[in-house]
Amino acid sequence: MARITASVYTSHVPAIGAAIDLGKTTEPYWVPLFKGYEFSKQWMKEHQPDVIFLVYNDHATAFSLEIIPTFAIGTAAEFMPADEGYGARPVPKVIGHPDLASHIAQSVIQDDFDLTIVNKMDVDHGLTVPLSLMCGQPQAWPCPVIPFAVNVVQYPVPSGRRCFMLGQAIRRAIESYDAPLNVQIWGTGGMSHQLQGPRAGLINAAWDNRFLDRLIADPEDLSKMPHIDYVREAGSEGIELVMWLIARGAMADVAGGPKPKVAHRFFHVPASNTAVGHLILENT
Repeated sequence: MARITASVYTSHVPAIGAAIDLGKTTEPYWVPLFKGYEFSKQWMKEHQPDVIFLVYNDHATAFSLEIIPTFAIGTAAEFMPADEGYGARPVPKVIGHPDLASHIAQSVIQDDFDLTIVNKMDVDHGLTVPLSLMCGQPQAWPCPVIPFAVNVVQYPVPSGRRCFMLGQAIRRAIESYDAPLNVQIWGTGGMSHQLQGPRAGLINAAWDNRFLDRLIADPEDLSKMPHIDYVREAGSEGIELVMWLIARGAMADVAGGPKPKVAHRFFHVPASNTAVGHLILENT
């Protein structure tokens, strides 16, 4: 049977992608950030999965404000990098895994979670920046990726509790797939940031690090945190962190297994006007 071996958590700041694409990673401003991912790139080479289930949010690229699915799973054979207004990123196309994606959709929907099935879509920086941070600049991504888009742009957005429970359903779905696949689940977005209004540029490093502490030690309690706390403490875009709870909910300890191993933890401010958080947890 398939199994989830690890979860990866990272911010997906668009300026990080631009720094990579434009060859600015060695500039003094960016060096501390990319240094925090050196371990991760080596870890990825040593722990290459068969499939990545990547939780991210679309930034009004694949989905306009005309149609906004709360949870959408990409079931296509491939996904092209999106043009977000300044051309598509010069990164490889994303190869999907239609069989596993369709199986997850079937299982999760029968487990009482409503998903939108997406057979064609482009993927934006929310998905491609995490791949670049973990995999560098390869000619092709190292394995298939299943995109899973969550609405954290237009209210109402899903609760942390709903996301945490969905992660558990995704784990059950993956473990019921009849092939010995090594699957990683990634939660992306955040950390604290606000892009508009009087609090534009807000970063709350202390709150972010408490969030990481709680995500590791007591994710179920963390999942109960109301939306207003994210917005008040982490800014309007801090709500993206509910997506990390999907990945955390899929880990073995939530289902009664052993606590995960913290393989890597990193935090940096600022990247553009955003706090960057990163975590790798391994099932033991």
